[in-house]
Amino acid sequence: MDKMGIHFNVWVVLLSLALVATAAYSALNLIAQVSGSNGKVRRIWLISGAFVLGSGIWVLHYVGIMASYLPLVNYYPGRSILSLLVGVLFCYLAFHITSDTRLGVWRLIVGGILLGSGISAMHYIGLFSLRIGAKVYYDVWTQGAAVALVVVSAYLGILMFYKFKACAGRMDYQDSLTELPNRHGLEHYFKNEFFGSRSGAVFFVDLDRFKSINDTLGHDIGDMLLQEVAVRLIRSVRDKGKVFRLGGDEFLIALPDCTLENAQLEAERIMHELKRFYRIQGNELYVTASIGISMTPLHGTDRSTLMKAADTALYTSKDSGKNKFSVFDQEANRHQLRRMSLEKDLRKALARSEFMVVYQPKWDSYMNVTVGLEALLRWRHPEHGIISPAEFIPIAEETGLIVPITYWMLHDVCSQNKFWHKEEIANVPVSINMSARMFEDGSLYDVVAEALTCSELEPHFLELEITESIAMHNMKETVAQLSRLRMLGVRVSLDDFGTGFSSLGNLDEIPVNTLKIDQVFIRNSKMHSKKAIISNIIAIATHLNMEVVAEGVETPEQIELLKSLGCRVMQGYYYGRPMPVHELGEWFIANTAAS
Repeated sequence: MDKMGIHFNVWVVLLSLALVATAAYSALNLIAQVSGSNGKVRRIWLISGAFVLGSGIWVLHYVGIMASYLPLVNYYPGRSILSLLVGVLFCYLAFHITSDTRLGVWRLIVGGILLGSGISAMHYIGLFSLRIGAKVYYDVWTQGAAVALVVVSAYLGILMFYKFKACAGRMDYQDSLTELPNRHGLEHYFKNEFFGSRSGAVFFVDLDRFKSINDTLGHDIGDMLLQEVAVRLIRSVRDKGKVFRLGGDEFLIALPDCTLENAQLEAERIMHELKRFYRIQGNELYVTASIGISMTPLHGTDRSTLMKAADTALYTSKDSGKNKFSVFDQEANRHQLRRMSLEKDLRKALARSEFMVVYQPKWDSYMNVTVGLEALLRWRHPEHGIISPAEFIPIAEETGLIVPITYWMLHDVCSQNKFWHKEEIANVPVSINMSARMFEDGSLYDVVAEALTCSELEPHFLELEITESIAMHNMKETVAQLSRLRMLGVRVSLDDFGTGFSSLGNLDEIPVNTLKIDQVFIRNSKMHSKKAIISNIIAIATHLNMEVVAEGVETPEQIELLKSLGCRVMQGYYYGRPMPVHELGEWFIANTAAS
């Protein structure tokens, strides 16, 4: 080299290394923001990172030339600028390929080839931009090896960056599975970017039936499904907002510049996109989503309030059948707050003895005597008074509290009925409504047998009422449990018959003593169609040797109709409303209840 007059300044060489290291560090920090961004913001991060890295390598090249005292060196400006643009372009393409959430080996390889090719192209275009007083020759094999080394180095650099990113502190803001921003990233985004427009929207997105996929196909399939859902959400939102993963199958979408009308259209578009089938590991999967929407400034002007409102709206969507979206409103909020308050108090109600049982008579219209009672649960809330069963029973069902409540009710009712027998006040069976939860663990027989043993009540004085949906759910297991109870002597009735989903072809397989005609038919018994249904139910019960009880009887006209159709046992306000124990004793005396 000395013979050609070329010498190197070591300090300038070190300066060029420092410059490119700084540029690479800055560029990779910029690129780290890409995975949490969408649309225009994403492109800005990509372009910024590509420009910083491309410029850094370009500066390295020319500062390196400055470090060598080449004789008679000048430049072609156009070629120099071209080398810069080529470097930036290839850096952009490499980052664009490798910043996708579905990063795999092939994307890393293509990214490494693009980045390495860009660096090599920049280098040789830069060399051609030199005006030197000598002719330059290249050894093809040596230069080829150099290019290959650059490509491999570029690949390893990108690989190390993404490996580092997967375990570095930057991941505090990013979900490791989907590479979406997480709750920490959400806080950062709302603090710095979301507010400012006249109107914005926050979506809570929750997948329906995701747990069943996880349970049946495994968590690996579930994770792949979540990754695909994340891709679809990003694709749906594009540059209109940002997508976050909150955890599990919950996502949040922030649309900083969005009207209520556009938010509703966007929710419909997202639901349509998510319910298209997914093909994962040979499985064709289908899921739907429920969405809750809150708007700023209408529903709040801070992150916490907006998220709470969107979460409340999400519960409304779930409660109304799922695969729907709901916009937050104050009435729904009041309903949700009351529901949460009742759930909290319901957990303590049994220990505080706040439940009571009321009884409604079943009347034989031919004999004019009481032939049975239905036990109904009531909740005496210390602040709100009597809570409607229609309000607290669904909460008890959902939380599983209905199981211990029913245990208590079985013991209380059996003991009360035994007391009436001893006091010769009444000598009739009492029915108790059963929840589907009672059949889940197979212990219903033992629970009932224990209540009967403790109270010394004979089994045929206890009747369990089930609905059609309970009978048909896991029918084989349900029928097996009911059959054991029937063998014990306990009576079984099928409640709300005609309103559920049972098949008449299975009715004879369900071990029941009684069919109860739902009050919806009795209430509209003047209609010819309802009268025909009542007549057919009575005929079916007669042919299957089952008894019939008509619910909701309130008028003499209804009584006469039912008697003309062959129904003798009735229950309703005409004969007696649900009464607490002390009132029922007086009612028995007044109506001369027969034993």
